[in-house]
Amino acid sequence: MNDAYFMRETIRLSQEGMNKNAGGPFGAVIVKDQVIIGRGYNQVTSLHDPTAHAEINAIRDACRQIEHFSLENCVIYTSCEPCPMCLAAIYWARIRRIVYGNTRADAAAIDFDDDWIYREVSLPLPERFVPMEQVLASEAIQAFEAWRKKLDKMAY
Repeated sequence: MNDAYFMRETIRLSQEGMNKNAGGPFGAVIVKDQVIIGRGYNQVTSLHDPTAHAEINAIRDACRQIEHFSLENCVIYTSCEPCPMCLAAIYWARIRRIVYGNTRADAAAIDFDDDWIYREVSLPLPERFVPMEQVLASEAIQAFEAWRKKLDKMAY
C-alpha cells in the first residue's frame, strides 16, 4: 500500500460524510505500520461541534483504537491541507507525517476560508480579531504549581 491508496480512502470518506450531510467535504485517516487505525470525516454541522473536523475525528478514533494519546510513528492522510486547529492537534498527537490532497486555497474557493486563521494567529495579541485579556493570573497559576509538584502525573 502507498500514499495513493490511503489518500483514496480519505477522498471516499470526504464524499461519504458530505453525502450523509454530516458536514463539509473532508476526510482523514491515521495509518500506523501500513494499517489504518483511525478514520474520520467532517461532522461539524451534524454534531453541532465546530471542532468535529475530519482530522480531529480521525485522531480521536485512532487514540481510542490504540488506547493511548500519542500517535507517534503514525501518518495522517487528509483530503485537504489541515486548518490551524487540526494542524495543532496533529502536532499534539505527535504524528510524524502529513499527506494531503486539496490545498487551503482550494478550500477557500468553496467557502472554507481557514487562511484568515493562519494569518490571525501570527498577529500580536492586541491586533487580533477576538480580544484576549488576562484575569486572575495569580490564582490561576496555583493549579500549575500543583501540577509541577504532583508526583503521580502522567507527562505528555
